[in-house]
Amino acid sequence: MELRREIVMNLFILQLRGELRKLFGRKRTYIGFGAFLLIEILILILLQLPKVQRSFRHMIERSGYVFENYFSGTTLAFEILRWTIFFLGALYLALVAGDVVLCRPVSRWRVLVVKYLACVIYTFALIFFIGITALIAGLLRQGTGGLFVFAPVEGVFALFDFREGLQRYLLALPFLSLSLLSISSLGFTFSCFNMKPAAATIVTLSVFFVDLVFRMIPYFESLKQWFFTAHMSAWLNIFQVQIPRAQMIEDYAYLIAADLTLVIIGMINFQQRDFKS
Repeated sequence: MELRREIVMNLFILQLRGELRKLFGRKRTYIGFGAFLLIEILILILLQLPKVQRSFRHMIERSGYVFENYFSGTTLAFEILRWTIFFLGALYLALVAGDVVLCRPVSRWRVLVVKYLACVIYTFALIFFIGITALIAGLLRQGTGGLFVFAPVEGVFALFDFREGLQRYLLALPFLSLSLLSISSLGFTFSCFNMKPAAATIVTLSVFFVDLVFRMIPYFESLKQWFFTAHMSAWLNIFQVQIPRAQMIEDYAYLIAADLTLVIIGMINFQQRDFKS
């Protein structure tokens, strides 16, 4: 029994390794990595413009703090993540997850599990790449200093010294990855249906952006707990002065449950198609 379990685990690891080689062997897998490097450089250049810095200075100094202390590498890295990750991150995650199954009949659930795990690994790899390169670029351009965080929609306003700001920033990355995993899960689910990869990607993005638009409409404030993007913003709570742990547990429990439900629905549909073939 023990030997059989070991053989099954070894086969599973080999399958996962092969799936990751296939995933990272495709050129389009790296589009997101390259695009974000260019975007980071562009944002850093624009943030050096006098008019842009005046707006930044106004936000910081009206709260009674010194602009030079908080216009730093960690602040610039946070701004890059905040303004790009949900829109462009969703695009590239949907692009990869939307064709990971490729709509080919496969009789084994294990193969689908391996493909989904490959999506999970790719999601974390892309987000950590973006987060770390944004931090390195910000530090090289602007140096160390305090972290200034302002996210009015989520009600976050905080300032940290460099050490705590860096710790909060790095701690936020795995939570951000977990948030964006919902996009990958949605893309994986649609890739299990009888549609082309491009259609799966478009439908995934459509669902995400409709959810985001609805969440931003003020009249729907009382319904926000039903929107994916409201829970996906939970990563920003890492930057609250007092981290609301109970609220974050609730948000991520919702996301994980929704992700698992979507993946199971996709797998069941795929198996039904397989049985009919």
